[in-house]
Amino acid sequence: MKSDLLIAVTQLAAERNLPQPVVVKAVEAALASAYKRDPAAQGQDVIVEMDPSDGEVTVRTVRHVVEEVEDPLMQLTEQEAQALQAGAVVGDMIETGQLEYNPGRIAAQTAKQVVMQRLREAERDIVFEEFIDKEGEVLTATIQRVESRWVTVDLGRAEAVMPPAEQSPFERYRPGQQLKFYVVQVGRTIRGPEIVVSRTHPDLLRRLFEVEVPEIFNGVIEIKAIAREPGARSKVAVASNQDGVDAVGACVGLRGIRIQNVVNELLGEKIDVIEWDEDPVKFISNSLSPAVVDRVELHEAEESATVYVPDRQLSLAIGREGQNARLAAKLTNWRIDIQGASQPVEVVAAAPAAAAVTPVADVVEKVDEKSTPTETGTGIAAKVEAAPAATAPAPAETAAPAAADSGPPVIKVGDLVRPVAQPAAKVVSTPAAPRVAAAKTRETAVDDGVDAELVALEKELAELELEEKTRKATEAAAMLDVSSDDLWQVDSGRGSASESAGSGGIRFAEDIAGFRETDAGRRGGRRGGSSARNRKRR
Repeated sequence: MKSDLLIAVTQLAAERNLPQPVVVKAVEAALASAYKRDPAAQGQDVIVEMDPSDGEVTVRTVRHVVEEVEDPLMQLTEQEAQALQAGAVVGDMIETGQLEYNPGRIAAQTAKQVVMQRLREAERDIVFEEFIDKEGEVLTATIQRVESRWVTVDLGRAEAVMPPAEQSPFERYRPGQQLKFYVVQVGRTIRGPEIVVSRTHPDLLRRLFEVEVPEIFNGVIEIKAIAREPGARSKVAVASNQDGVDAVGACVGLRGIRIQNVVNELLGEKIDVIEWDEDPVKFISNSLSPAVVDRVELHEAEESATVYVPDRQLSLAIGREGQNARLAAKLTNWRIDIQGASQPVEVVAAAPAAAAVTPVADVVEKVDEKSTPTETGTGIAAKVEAAPAATAPAPAETAAPAAADSGPPVIKVGDLVRPVAQPAAKVVSTPAAPRVAAAKTRETAVDDGVDAELVALEKELAELELEEKTRKATEAAAMLDVSSDDLWQVDSGRGSASESAGSGGIRFAEDIAGFRETDAGRRGGRRGGSSARNRKRR
């Protein structure tokens, strides 16, 4: 039959979620501490043993065998021990007697305090042994409370803390939120085990990839390097240890499902998965993804690299506030200097024996307007300036403003402005001829073209002036037509105003007065009719 003490020990073990032997050891230590104060023990050391099957308790007094005795009541020398028990050596315990198990009220209170203390210590030890093996792992936990800048996380049987240095600046934590945490450290303190977790550690990203990508967990794909800015963006360099396995594709997954799960666990943090390469040039080029790199120049003595990218992708390679370049430098452990790929145009000198080719762009033509008296009253003089044939073509940035300032040559005759059609320059390949002769030939060709154009424009202008004069004379004749006699015909019968209006013209002032009195006059203007009626009344 079980004793009441054994039943109480079993219940206590169940409530504390502790193994029963641990609780039994705590009770034995508590009873031994209580019996040491009993006068019957006579100051000797007390050992209590409880049978786990029936709960029977045995209390014994013992003395320890030592080389030098400091407390005669609890210790004895080796010779004294051999007299009591043959073969006793230093370190043994010699049983000197037994005490009756009959604890009083004071002994029970003392035992209770000791039991609770021993149980707390046992719980701390169990928790420490449980989490010491999980250091470096990822655990799913719930945020319990947020105090100041410290976050307390509930791990079930224990509580963990997340200091401000391990918190992501882009995440907001609230009580009851369930997240994944990386266990950074498990330590033993006076208050129990201290567990520190993190949301910013780079290995958090590594463990999440191991969970989502089976190839990484099995060792087929290896994560070579990780560069992370928590909450914002990360870069992961992966390499395949097996032929035919795409490392980047395996990490991304079908339709990006694998990497999307990792991104969701990190609350939207962007992740770039790139391919690792032993060649630093290729590795640096891949690390600047998604930007395309033209070439990479390594400076091994300084452990730096100069990367040239197309001008249109320069901002993409650098990233917002330099984020892409900064992560690439962390990932590769190289100092990276990013520059645009545009270079000045190099001038290549031709060989002396080669044929001289004069492009059209080498000749700069400009026509200045000059007024000279001619038969038509206007005239034009063209001036052609030829640039040296050996002048190198200017870059596009320099040539464009020059063309805009000079513009095509124009001819102005009176108010008519018309551009001069440039004769097509003929590109010829000649031996090394004198520059002056070539310039004169081009100038003569341009002058002939300008003269022909001038003659045509003068002829066209004369025709336009003649047509304009004829049109204006016709319009003036139509407005001042005096050939009709009806306008000046006098009505000898001096009929009524209506008859005068129907005849086709107004002759005299009397007829005007009569016309205003008619209906047509009233409709034409009330002012005139009113004036006529006023004159009649007067």
